[in-house]
Amino acid sequence: MPNGSLEKFIYEERSDSVRQLGWPILYKITLGIARGLEYLHRGCNTRILHFDIKPHNILLDEDFCPKISDFGLAKLCMKKESIVSMLGARGTIGYIAPEIICRSLGGVSHKSDVYSYGMMVLEMVGGRKNVDVGVDRTSEIYFPHWLYRRIELDEELQLIGIMNEEEKECARKMVMASLWCIQTDPSSRPSMSKVVEMLEGNLDFLQIPPKPYLYSSSRTEVISSEVELA
Repeated sequence: MPNGSLEKFIYEERSDSVRQLGWPILYKITLGIARGLEYLHRGCNTRILHFDIKPHNILLDEDFCPKISDFGLAKLCMKKESIVSMLGARGTIGYIAPEIICRSLGGVSHKSDVYSYGMMVLEMVGGRKNVDVGVDRTSEIYFPHWLYRRIELDEELQLIGIMNEEEKECARKMVMASLWCIQTDPSSRPSMSKVVEMLEGNLDFLQIPPKPYLYSSSRTEVISSEVELA
């Protein structure tokens, strides 16, 4: 693809006031990936579960239209089937749905791709990794929870490069849809069809999701130690 993979466009210095990709293009890419996953999950005769949705596996053509690539970890299942059997975890750390690691949280299904999609879009929104491994663990901020707090308090998202009300609305829809996608309980996550509806619909009709309660592993360790000290 002429523009390579998405990952080279979305990770930028936090001090920048201008993004490599403007919000209209980011929104277009977000919606395009959602439609692509919707097709894999519902449009094919056999449902295709990708299991490795991440910025590196999204290729961009000359018009920045996204193409989902690298189906090396994909699994096929019948449309009526919702749960697939899987030996061991598959995917990339940072995007793997929690039920793939801990089966007691629920079965592995197309909702696992929904989780990965949500984590990826949050990185697109923030222009950064969801967890900054380069900072001291005691000061580490888990970006999805930081965003959720701002949504919860109805505060400005303070995201890079928003120029007008239309871009602000696009960014907020991307954040709200993503926070629904990364719910820990797979049954609480929307289908990709519903995600497309969220992105294309009216922001006023989007409900605030429950708080995603799984922190990053290192952040959880910090919290546990703080609780023990208290």
